Parts: sequence; C-alpha cells; structure tokens
Amino acid sequence: MSNEEFNMTMRKFLKQVGVTSQQAIEDAMHEAGTGATSGKSFSAKVVLTIDGLDIEHVVNGTIAGKN
Repeated sequence: MSNEEFNMTMRKFLKQVGVTSQQAIEDAMHEAGTGATSGKSFSAKVVLTIDGLDIEHVVNGTIAGKN
C-alpha cells in the first residue's frame, strides 16, 4: 500500500469516526432532553484500538450540554 492509499484510508476512517460520533452524541443529548443537559458538562472518553497493532489511544474531553 502506498503512502497515498494509507493516508486516504486513514482519513476516511477518521471522518467516519467523527461524523458517527457527533451523531451519537447529538442523539443522546436530544433523548436526554434540554432540561437534563442545559448548563451541564459531560466528561467524554474515546478509546481507539487497532487489531494487529499494539495501540490503545485514549482521548478525554468535556462536552457542554445544549441550552
């Protein structure tokens, strides 16, 4: 696999992760309701593992609730 192919597949995967994660977060916020999320912050954590590679990458952050 060339560097170009590698970069393209990696970017496609990361785009899919970003888009689907945003949709899941928005759905969860919507289901919880504005009253349950307004003015609150939520701790978020993403764990990335790749089969066949010795990698576990953790990203922690905070997401503000919808008003």
